[in-house]
Amino acid sequence: MATEKGKRSIPSGGLEGMAVLITGGGSGIGAACATRLAADGAAVTICGRTEAKLETTAENIRASDLGNGGSVQTLVADVTVEDDVERIARKAAETTGSLDGCIANAGGGGGMRPYHLQDTEEFLRVLHLNVLSTMLCVKHTTPLMVKAGGGSFIGMSSIAGHVTHPYFGAYCVGKAGIEEMMKNAADEFGSRGLRFNSIRPGFISTELMAGIPRDSEVYESYIRNTPMRDVGRPEDVAHLARFLIGPGARWITGVAINVDGGHSLRRGPDFGQFVEPAIGKQALTGGEAKA
Repeated sequence: MATEKGKRSIPSGGLEGMAVLITGGGSGIGAACATRLAADGAAVTICGRTEAKLETTAENIRASDLGNGGSVQTLVADVTVEDDVERIARKAAETTGSLDGCIANAGGGGGMRPYHLQDTEEFLRVLHLNVLSTMLCVKHTTPLMVKAGGGSFIGMSSIAGHVTHPYFGAYCVGKAGIEEMMKNAADEFGSRGLRFNSIRPGFISTELMAGIPRDSEVYESYIRNTPMRDVGRPEDVAHLARFLIGPGARWITGVAINVDGGHSLRRGPDFGQFVEPAIGKQALTGGEAKA
């Protein structure tokens, strides 16, 4: 039965006794994933760089319906630092004695410029934030999931990983890299009962996307190119993540699934409105940037 427009009640439970690590779990998609998994009984560990944000999310989860025995703990960590990733993976496993899943959600963009104007250090920072962090999570969660007898790993990609997003620089490259990493890991560890998949969110209404004015050309380009004529909610991604983590997806591995309202059927957004004032119109297509 519908509870409000666009939402329906969803049966809970089914993840009792499972331990799952979620990076970038303090807000947005990561927080929504943590909320959904904990509600279904999982022992969730969320990590991020800001303790206050993590604790606020954890308090909200604990105040919600955790009738299936779910729980949440918080860990401050930088997922581009290997020692931090090793520590959070180990701590996540300690909640139940084993680790059953990981959602490598931490990531982000930056350096919005055409490629001939990319700052090299910023390009590498974005690659480290997306690709290196995911690899480190694979490296340090895989042995724990093998020990547990199997598990599910989700790499958070983006529509930008397979649909062109002009001026997004390293972000597109990083998300495409995550998808290829998930496919290779699925092949490498499938015989040990491990599954690796990617999720490709489109425009999801998060703090990050709140910076796009709803009356802007950029926002209009999103809506125009989305068949469902709207933007997604973090919960839309969380529902898919919960399925992929759970036993119902036991025969699904090595795939990338869109959660974008059909946006990937068309073309990516046009962020020229934001980039042009900073560099000039000619620079958008390879000319010199304005002084």
